[in-house]
Amino acid sequence: MVIFAPGNNFLGNKMVDHDCIIDSDICRKARLARDARFDGQFFTGVLTTGIYCRSICPAVSPKEENVRYFDSPIKAANAGLRPCLRCRPDSAPGSYAWKGTTTTLERAVGFIEDGALTGVDAISIEMLADKLGVSSRYLRKLFNDGVGTSIKQYALYRQLMLAKQLLHQTNLTITQVGLAAGFNSIRRFNEAFKQTLKLTPSAFRKQAMMAELSTEHSETVSADINIAQPVKLTVELSYRPPFAWHEQHDFYQVRAVADMEWLNTEDHYGRSFSLNGVSGYFDASHSMERNSFIVDIVLENERGLIELGAIIANIKRILDLNANMQAIEQELTGLAPLKTLMLSGLRLPGTWSAFEAGCRAVLGQQVSIVQGTKLLNQLVLAYGERRTISDREVILFPTPEVVANASLDELKMPGARKLALNALGEFVKLNPDSDLNDWLSIKGIGPWTIAYAKMRGESHPDILLCGDLVVKKRVLALYQQYQQDTGKTDTLDYDALTKELAKTVSPWGSYLTFQLWNLS
Repeated sequence: MVIFAPGNNFLGNKMVDHDCIIDSDICRKARLARDARFDGQFFTGVLTTGIYCRSICPAVSPKEENVRYFDSPIKAANAGLRPCLRCRPDSAPGSYAWKGTTTTLERAVGFIEDGALTGVDAISIEMLADKLGVSSRYLRKLFNDGVGTSIKQYALYRQLMLAKQLLHQTNLTITQVGLAAGFNSIRRFNEAFKQTLKLTPSAFRKQAMMAELSTEHSETVSADINIAQPVKLTVELSYRPPFAWHEQHDFYQVRAVADMEWLNTEDHYGRSFSLNGVSGYFDASHSMERNSFIVDIVLENERGLIELGAIIANIKRILDLNANMQAIEQELTGLAPLKTLMLSGLRLPGTWSAFEAGCRAVLGQQVSIVQGTKLLNQLVLAYGERRTISDREVILFPTPEVVANASLDELKMPGARKLALNALGEFVKLNPDSDLNDWLSIKGIGPWTIAYAKMRGESHPDILLCGDLVVKKRVLALYQQYQQDTGKTDTLDYDALTKELAKTVSPWGSYLTFQLWNLS
């Protein structure tokens, strides 16, 4: 893959500093073929119209001499281009050139996309830097070098793209959209929207509706709003194929908790959630034809709109919609023993929180998946809060405070593991923002539990669970067979082998873990 060096080009009288990690010839072929595998990896700026598009845009393809390619939508926006109303770049799956290379930057973006710098509880850039353990000056440099813009501009851009998506896909009022996007005043929302997108929110909505009518693959989505009632809305979340949804659906099914998760059909996954005091549930329906999920979100009340951006981001994370499977599988197929056995499109099915993943890991220690799921159901049934939200009765996963003080008498497991579960609840209650590595100070919590919580609760892409018995069994079987096939007689050293494996597939060790789990 050829790397573009940053260069200066001119858009009218404005100098455009753009770069793209994908060779221009690949970009040209991908956009002409409307190749969904490249959706979100690059954006096409059309200089004659002043807009930028996704690789799958249904509009007539512009001439090559009239386009420029950008590796992120914010770089296209900074070049003075507006997002296309037909392909909606705000709906493209995320793809960042820097992802996996700078942990601090990745964590910072995560905080920003969760709304840390917006809304009534916004923190300053200095406070964000303190949370990350770096100076604000260094953090600003990371953003300028890695993302190509300032922290404030990036945060504002994410707010506006969420607002644009909600204006396009829902019937939320303008005020409610501004609230959901993290703006403290409707005046500020209107000003920022008009300055960046050259239209007021109301004018944009009218144009978007006209564009929707002219789009061949349109779909009607809506929101039913009443201040005294739950808030219901629907959004479409895209991904880049391939996607092994059948296997991911089965993974959820085997580990599902009654009334907290539901899988009504083979194309469906839903669950309850609670985030920063906001409760609700979502139903995600897979659309293979559109490479997307149609997601119905129900919030307990209108106050929940302030967390909507973080809720959508978490849904995308647990379904692993931003994964670039093409790049990941290119690394994994380099492992000769796995190459012919690998399932294309296998992703990381997440949990709603790291705490939930940690509890699942503790309950699953030294027992089968069936027994671990039975214990999990007992825990949630006994200590989860039962709510009626809209027309559905759901159970919320127990809070750290509740688990810390729970007797756990309902759970038939060793007392040491019960104490570990209590201790985990107490630690997370007192240290809600701590690094998961700090869990090692908890008696009964070891490296395997932390690694599992990182992989499923934080969707960390680079966790090869070497200490997992299933992983160990399958790695040894694969390489013993490979040795027989190639006539080698070397003694296998599992620790050395997995250390080399982890280095070879980094930063995609978690995907190798799931490939190994998936082998029969």
